[in-house]
Amino acid sequence: MADTAPSPASRPLVGIFWMVVTGLLFVGFTAVVKATGGRLPAAESAFLRYALGLIFFLPFLPRVLRIRLDGKTLGLLVVRGVFHTAGVIAWFYAMTQIPIAEVTAINYLNPVFVTLGAALFLGEKLAFRRLMAISVALLGALIVLRPGVRELLPGHFAMIGTAVSFAVAYLILGPIAKRIEPFVIVVLLSVTVTIGLTPFALAVWVPPTPTEVMWLFAVAGLATAGHFTMTLAFAAAPLTVTQPVTFLQLVWSVALGAIVFGEGVDPWVIAGGGMIITAVSFITWREHKLKRRVTPGANEAKG
Repeated sequence: MADTAPSPASRPLVGIFWMVVTGLLFVGFTAVVKATGGRLPAAESAFLRYALGLIFFLPFLPRVLRIRLDGKTLGLLVVRGVFHTAGVIAWFYAMTQIPIAEVTAINYLNPVFVTLGAALFLGEKLAFRRLMAISVALLGALIVLRPGVRELLPGHFAMIGTAVSFAVAYLILGPIAKRIEPFVIVVLLSVTVTIGLTPFALAVWVPPTPTEVMWLFAVAGLATAGHFTMTLAFAAAPLTVTQPVTFLQLVWSVALGAIVFGEGVDPWVIAGGGMIITAVSFITWREHKLKRRVTPGANEAKG
């Protein structure tokens, strides 16, 4: 009898392991950005992260150059790159303005905005239970932000903008994914975002020190590794298994912010973030039951 490859659902522990590694990598590059942020403008830091990250894709350049794109696909790639570029700049700016835990918690809203966008613009139907899950997630966001109770900083609005921008970029991915293989999409996104960031970076350019370049290269390496391990997690187990594991990122972010950056532990952020990721996990489970996938994982749009 011929051997048969195990189905993704048959390796949940492997999927959980790779998602834990993914979370550590993403929290790691978030910490590096936080530690090095401030002197370099957000647009320049983002540009250097993506430009240096292209080094990791050089071995695959011949494969990408063989791709022939029609006008519609090229247009979608450009539009997606524009929204992703806006989200990246806002994310790098938010990292210098608000605690890591709040950045992580608000970032969990990305799948919620994807679900809402799919309903508003793609005709997806939202059943009562999914509407309730979205309501819980938005309530969690209000608990994290607490408008009226404390002053909201520009970084908070930047992170909301990041989540919205990444959601739009993800929704545009649908038609592209039917034409190009996933790996090529990742490479082309890195290229388009690097090009998109160039004028913004040049407009505010501050000569980086060798140390800053080294750290941003580390950010690029951690982010690239994180996306790779995330694909391994998705290949090993369904999102219904791996999605809840992303909550650990909030735990690690809170601990990192308190121990390394002296940001303190905010129970409201933990509670609100927990509500958001619980709601996102429920939405993911419902979509799995319906044998479709609309929302990305909480990490999928990052960096």
